Amino acid sequence: MDSTKNEAVNLDDPSLYNNRELSWLDFNYRVLEESLDPRNALLDRYKFLAIFSSNLDEFFMVRVAGLLDQVKADFNKPENKAGLTPKEQLTAIHKRTHDLVRKQDYAFLHELSPLLEKENVKFLSMDEASKEFYSFLENFFDEEVFPVLTPMAIDAYRPFPMLLNKSLNLAVVVEDKSAESKKLFPFDGNLVLVQVPAVINRFIELPKKNNVRQFILLEDVITLFTHKLFAGYQVKSVTPFRITRNADLNIHEDEAEDLLQEIEEELKNRKWGAAVRLEIKKGCFDQQVMDYLLSELEIHTDDIYTLEAPLDMTFLFGFYRTIEATHEHLRSQSFIPQPPIDLEGDGDIFTKIRQNDVLLHHPYESFEPVIDFVSQAADCKSVLAIKQTLYRVSGDSPIINSLKRAAANGKQVTVLVELKARFDEENNVQWAKELERAGCHVIYGLNHLKTHSKITLVVRREKGRIQRYVHLGTGNYNDSTAKLYTDMGLLTYNEKIGIDATNFFNYLSGYMDKPDYHYLSVAPFAIRDTFIELIDQEIAFHKEHGNGKIALKMNSLTDKIIIMKLYEASIAGIKIDLIIRGICCLRPGITGVSENITVRSIVGTFLEHTRIYCFHHNGENKVFLSSADLMTRNMENRVEILFPILNIELKKRIDETMTIMLSDNCKAREQAPDGSYHYVKKQPGERDINSQLLLCEKAATKVIREKKYEDPVAQFKLLFSKRKN
Repeated sequence: MDSTKNEAVNLDDPSLYNNRELSWLDFNYRVLEESLDPRNALLDRYKFLAIFSSNLDEFFMVRVAGLLDQVKADFNKPENKAGLTPKEQLTAIHKRTHDLVRKQDYAFLHELSPLLEKENVKFLSMDEASKEFYSFLENFFDEEVFPVLTPMAIDAYRPFPMLLNKSLNLAVVVEDKSAESKKLFPFDGNLVLVQVPAVINRFIELPKKNNVRQFILLEDVITLFTHKLFAGYQVKSVTPFRITRNADLNIHEDEAEDLLQEIEEELKNRKWGAAVRLEIKKGCFDQQVMDYLLSELEIHTDDIYTLEAPLDMTFLFGFYRTIEATHEHLRSQSFIPQPPIDLEGDGDIFTKIRQNDVLLHHPYESFEPVIDFVSQAADCKSVLAIKQTLYRVSGDSPIINSLKRAAANGKQVTVLVELKARFDEENNVQWAKELERAGCHVIYGLNHLKTHSKITLVVRREKGRIQRYVHLGTGNYNDSTAKLYTDMGLLTYNEKIGIDATNFFNYLSGYMDKPDYHYLSVAPFAIRDTFIELIDQEIAFHKEHGNGKIALKMNSLTDKIIIMKLYEASIAGIKIDLIIRGICCLRPGITGVSENITVRSIVGTFLEHTRIYCFHHNGENKVFLSSADLMTRNMENRVEILFPILNIELKKRIDETMTIMLSDNCKAREQAPDGSYHYVKKQPGERDINSQLLLCEKAATKVIREKKYEDPVAQFKLLFSKRKN
């Protein structure tokens, strides 16, 4: 399209953009769809229900809570893309979420439960269980549950308690048998709250009958024997409910003398934020109790969600592990991450990195080399210093252990621990203290910025000279999630990248102007500037050669400046393929604006987490990996790193991976011009392409081919196993 037509397009038009929050709900619906997909193993489908529930909790605790705060503050300004005010967003969110909750109910009750029952596993209702297992349940209640329960009466001396965020509770209305109750509530009787104890397993297995495993939920057991808690009173009704609170931290960085202490204090308040959602079990609630809760919690009727299925389906994570022990056939085969071929051969990891840059693709390739990189550095006598950023790590992190050991071995160890990593703040506070006690130099980053970069620098003395080894990645230094998230990492000996890494850490730890980098592009702002420059260059190449092409993969795309630049590239005729797992505020396929753009989302066994950015550049093929999504927060409010892949062979491998993902016709959904998503249509005669499964097979086949196994077929089968959780 020529420039005169370009000028006629109003790229500020709200109809060209998806609202961020509604786009996220669309993503979570894609997660819910996986629970309905019969191609997935039955227990995996239950796990997707748990993920959907967990995702929705966090969405309400942060995003919905933020919008409610804006409404309370009388902030009515529309957001800058789709043009919706906070009130309009909340209205749309409630409508969409109520629909999703109905679909969640259907999935659990009418899709998965009947299938599970055919496998001799069943959830029993309270009435069903009480008929056959009353004595068993009564004994369980008396011995295991009753001693833990604390009924909380509400009266003039005992006001409505501050209930924990995400806690499951029972609102019990009781009536005094011997005296007339005082009229404290808008209903007859007295109100008592009973918290369902989180220290007891949520699902209780009943004695096996006819080789069937049967379960009942803890809240049903408590309801069944509620009368035992209230001697002398009659139980009139029991209403299960759950509240979600605002859990976003309000950190005053400017006033904080000690950020670590400030965050520790604020974490204590997280459990008690304002209520933003009330969930109630449909069919067994007291309407008058619900009205009372509505008033006490100061929430709107739109914030009430009634469910037929159990409240808080995150318990299905534990249920999955319990059932797989006897029903392995109900879960998918798990792939064992393979040793990277780039690191085969003799010599330590530093010798191998000196020979060639190493590309790691997790979980298809093992995360162990990253652990070994830090571990060997901790023990190597030639290593002088280790510097690393940590955003999220595992519970018993081998990375942390190596850093502590390095400090004990006399290395200079500098660790930037991001204390503001949402919902990992408490863990990171503890890690920071441990590392400091071990002798590491711990820093917390820059004021008002989250350090989201993934970088490790190892400094060695080799033959009298200082040499630098660098790891850069798209994902966290978390050995647990590295088995579940797709990410890429680069191990390099490149001298200029090593100098860049040194300057990066000095910038974070001391007072200095933002350095000039040879290869790294560092947010805030610089990554966005780099993208604008790269897209402008692609437009220029396309005008001259007509072969412009851009392929980008990320978790979310929200930054309006970059979206507008992608629209410009599309208008100029450049083919743009986007793979975006989650939020996407760009709308593809709009005539005259984005008809050259496709947007795909892949939701599968692994959580797609890689950030890959490819530009054709008339055959030069520029390829970058990054810790950053193309979101405004990443561009402006975080310290992020965008780094190039310089090795031609590694570029080819990444290009092949992108081609496979763009060919996915099993787990990929495509966005329509109206913002809706649908499964990619398979062409007649086209074979099934599940990109994640295909990449697993390619990694396994590569190992088999390189190692020249005598029985490759048998070995291939061994590479897929049932993971023990």
